[in-house]
Amino acid sequence: MENSSAERKQQLALDIADGNDPSDAAKNPDGRTKLQGLFKQFSLLDRYLYVWIFIVMAVSIIFGYYVKGVKKAFQVAEITSVSLPIAIGLWVMMYPVLCKVQYEMLGGVLRQAGSLKTISLSIVLNWIVGPALMTGLAWATLPDLPDFRTGVILVGIARCIAMVLIWNDLAKGDADYCAILVAINSILQIILFTPVALLYLKVVSRGKGFHVSSWTVARSVLLFLGVPLVAGVLTRLILMNAFGRKWYESKFLRFIGPWALIGLLYTIFVMFSIQAHQIVDNIGHVVRVAVPLLLYFGILFFGSLGICRWLKVPYPLMVTQCFTAASNNFELAIAVAVGSFGIDSTQALAATIGPLIEVPVLLLFVYIVGFFQRKGPSV
Repeated sequence: MENSSAERKQQLALDIADGNDPSDAAKNPDGRTKLQGLFKQFSLLDRYLYVWIFIVMAVSIIFGYYVKGVKKAFQVAEITSVSLPIAIGLWVMMYPVLCKVQYEMLGGVLRQAGSLKTISLSIVLNWIVGPALMTGLAWATLPDLPDFRTGVILVGIARCIAMVLIWNDLAKGDADYCAILVAINSILQIILFTPVALLYLKVVSRGKGFHVSSWTVARSVLLFLGVPLVAGVLTRLILMNAFGRKWYESKFLRFIGPWALIGLLYTIFVMFSIQAHQIVDNIGHVVRVAVPLLLYFGILFFGSLGICRWLKVPYPLMVTQCFTAASNNFELAIAVAVGSFGIDSTQALAATIGPLIEVPVLLLFVYIVGFFQRKGPSV
């Protein structure tokens, strides 16, 4: 499905609105004008998100390592083995994105031609390709570190139901399809996480000591997706009825929009403050664990991108498909690792390294696909 003439005209209008002369492409064959145009799309918070994330990561690790009692303070209360401050950060992060979803139009989206193909491709990438790829990469790169390998495999099995909403929103993906795919992954996670984990950790890897119930997974999904989802649906329903769609979209959504990235930065700060000693004291192993994770994110994202382009999937759906496939549910992976092996286990540390790599890498992918979007209809 190629971009229509109307879409090209709309893109041209956006370029002009951004202050970009369309003829600049010929004047600047190196693509600098396009990159500048992409940069202008983002708010100040979005524009320098890479900088903020690395600053927060560095500050949180230093803070957690040198300030006594940080870990105990942040873990004073927990929900399903996840720190309450982290849970709050996840809720704040997801709420604005879920308020944007047009729930009243989801039925129509599902009835569109090609929706079954999109959903089927997502299920294959998430539940067949993803776990198998991560298991293979973990064995290939960590053959002598079985505990770290177990944590990495858990990350690959836990499909994303939270941060993918952020990446999809930043990259201008299809918010409605993203909500549908997240909902499907949430249901499949409750059904498939335990048997898939047992397959790859006990049968394929011949591991021991892994215990997880379907209720543990369901509880995590209900808390980390269900709470902000219900809040988002109710907010949209109540405020749109009370003040109208125009006020809701131009005022309210604009007001709560920055909360998502603020929640992301806060979550990163809490998470890495808690694990600071584990990260610093095992820095060599952290670097090794980063290898299969980097390979996994790159292969799955660009593999999905290649498939979508071959199938001529339009840009918004392509972005949603790629980020849904490449993102992972780190809060579930951490919760299962902690519940099965303990808070200070190497398995839990490996699961924590997941977002340490995932956040900056997928943010980089946001910039990459955004740059290609600006290249026009040939992409």
